[in-house]
Amino acid sequence: MNRRTFVQTTGAALLAPRLFAADAKPGITVETSLGKVRGLSIGKVNAFRGIRYGADTSGNRRFLAPVKPAPATGVFDAFEWGPEAPQVSPHGEIEEVRATIPATPMSEDCLRLNVWTQGASGKRPVMVWLHGGGFTSGNGSYTIYDGTNLARRQDVVMVTINHRLNTFGFTYVDGQAANAGMLDAIAALEWVRDNISRFGGDPGNVTIFGQSGGGAKVSTLLAMPGAKGLFHRAIIQSGSNLAGVTKANAVKSTETLMVKVGAKSLADLQKLPMAQLIEATNTTRGLQTSPVVDGVTLPGGPFNPAAPAISANVPVLLGTTETEVTFFPNQPIDPIDDVQLLARAKAALPGATDAQAKEVIDAYRKGRPGVSNIDVALILESDTRFLPGVMTQAELKSAQAAPVYMYYFTWRTPVHDGKLKSLHTLDIPFATANVQEAPSMTGTGKDRLPLEEKMSAAWAGFARTGNPNHKGLPTWPKFDTKTRATMVLDNECKVVNDPHGAEHKAVAALRRG
Repeated sequence: MNRRTFVQTTGAALLAPRLFAADAKPGITVETSLGKVRGLSIGKVNAFRGIRYGADTSGNRRFLAPVKPAPATGVFDAFEWGPEAPQVSPHGEIEEVRATIPATPMSEDCLRLNVWTQGASGKRPVMVWLHGGGFTSGNGSYTIYDGTNLARRQDVVMVTINHRLNTFGFTYVDGQAANAGMLDAIAALEWVRDNISRFGGDPGNVTIFGQSGGGAKVSTLLAMPGAKGLFHRAIIQSGSNLAGVTKANAVKSTETLMVKVGAKSLADLQKLPMAQLIEATNTTRGLQTSPVVDGVTLPGGPFNPAAPAISANVPVLLGTTETEVTFFPNQPIDPIDDVQLLARAKAALPGATDAQAKEVIDAYRKGRPGVSNIDVALILESDTRFLPGVMTQAELKSAQAAPVYMYYFTWRTPVHDGKLKSLHTLDIPFATANVQEAPSMTGTGKDRLPLEEKMSAAWAGFARTGNPNHKGLPTWPKFDTKTRATMVLDNECKVVNDPHGAEHKAVAALRRG
């Protein structure tokens, strides 16, 4: 059964999210610094969708730093998702994940956020989610990001945001435009600082978290002076941003884009129809569509050569999943023989000889007795693609004063005959308490629920105190470069020092050679 067939035959009733059910009704009204907003009441949770935090970014505001919108008059009914940022459409995620994405419009008037809270009073920890999709796609409205369950079960205030992406968010023109998409995220955090107390949240206890590209955005915010003091803890899931884009490469990228569309200036680019700029973005090779180290908004790094000093006091929780690469469309996931395994190992280890690749394969087999060839291939590919950046961040951050906690997610989904294993993004619904809203990703087995409770409690606990420990988990030690203590998250959660370190050292030794 292929992935598309799985989604089609699973049934609409199974895939339909239960959040925002038919019994949702107009709820409380909150007065913000930009006007009054009314949310939806869903059981004990108040949900506000599509709240504007920045003005329209089209026309002569394209590429530039965000500005606040004019305060609204009357009451805004925050019932519908705001538009997503301009990007490729439809989304390119595999069907199991795409089934969790609601249909939303697309617009340059996209600076919107969503809030979930149990009530307008109190001082709850605030968790601000930065969506994945690299720096090029995605939005904050996916069902697996929804904050209803986390707000209800863990008593936090959850926020998700939309911000500019790809060339719309990261076109660089010296002295005029730089890192607009990240400045959007800072503007959203400023909105949180100014308004979240009116939603029962504590502006002095804000955690930013995200997965994949969202994790890279968290990494970047840790190094941005404009974000200092706007958050107090950080969670990075399967993502990293170590060096950023150089100014020279960013300038070259903008020049390439201008040649593609026949523009002579920033003003010319601002006059292009949105659809034309999207097409140019998607068809032009060599464009840099991620944060540039401009020396001002992003002075350096972010994690090169060290963890950013401006966030040295911010605790970090981070980790990866076991088979990240099974997330990606057209990734071979069927059984393979020894010849195919060797070929895939060499592809994951550029420059390796047959003998060197076989040594690495042997290390993986020794460290995981009875492992299949396809598992070796998928885990090795995941380790070489995702683990180095995340591990570098953990190592550099652990040299600072604030604690670091490392996890390794190995729970395997039964969907698609179990072939997707521990795919990239699979940890999200467990952390956000949304496994029952995402059966296309997690299946419907009851074994999902205890791990969901353990993970969502750990994530919320970390947001609350900077420490993920709770009575449902074994004691979770801090990570350091000596013991490398890591919480393995599965049906049985356990702490392992330097899990599969021998395999990782074999790969690292080959790369150094």
